[in-house]
Amino acid sequence: MAGHSKWANIQHRKGRQDEKRGKVWTRVIREIMVAARLGGGDLSINPRLRLAVEKAKAANMPADTVKRNIDKATGALEGVTYEEIRYEGYGIGGAAVIVDTMTDNRVRTVAEVRHAFSKYGGNMGTEGSVAFQFKHCGQLIFAPGTDEDKLMGVALEAGADDVITGDDGAIEVLTAPTEFEAVKNALEAAGLKPELAEVTMRAENTIEIAGDDAVRMQKLLDALEDLDDVQEVFHNAAL
Repeated sequence: MAGHSKWANIQHRKGRQDEKRGKVWTRVIREIMVAARLGGGDLSINPRLRLAVEKAKAANMPADTVKRNIDKATGALEGVTYEEIRYEGYGIGGAAVIVDTMTDNRVRTVAEVRHAFSKYGGNMGTEGSVAFQFKHCGQLIFAPGTDEDKLMGVALEAGADDVITGDDGAIEVLTAPTEFEAVKNALEAAGLKPELAEVTMRAENTIEIAGDDAVRMQKLLDALEDLDDVQEVFHNAAL
């Protein structure tokens, strides 16, 4: 996202998440199950599962619900098996879009994702068609007004790759995925709490989209995010 629009985009995204609280549990449960299936149910040696459980706590999910789904994923209880599938495509004005899904029915999922793209003016792409425009990394974003010198000192000492201040005053800390947890913990221990903290696909460059095209692009993104099997939608549009 372009520096000047980063904070506005973050606030819009948080608003959208608040609207979709009912879906948050579903998505977190799928993430817990996939993380536990791939890396085991021991939080101490499975960082992906630790992050998923953190999301569950933030969403006020009961501990027994978390445990039950870990047990399902590791075979202690019978449950559904989800697989991760990534789709790539183009939005309005050629904007790059990545759609990460978790599904128990890939035929249904690809049909729904393709339909959303075509209905709202986008196009499905082939594997690898846009992924090269994104970087897999840890991202922590802090509100305008955060103490930049303190933040930079703590972040870089803890192993962050970069600290970027946007035109709007929001500060972005970037890490390698493997260093994300350590950097986040160090910043929070120093009293610096991020507004957004996640391991993500960050766009290397952005495309400015305004007016009616921005409205159309937002409708496409909303349609994709509203699909039951979709976990995350990443894009390089600055709306």
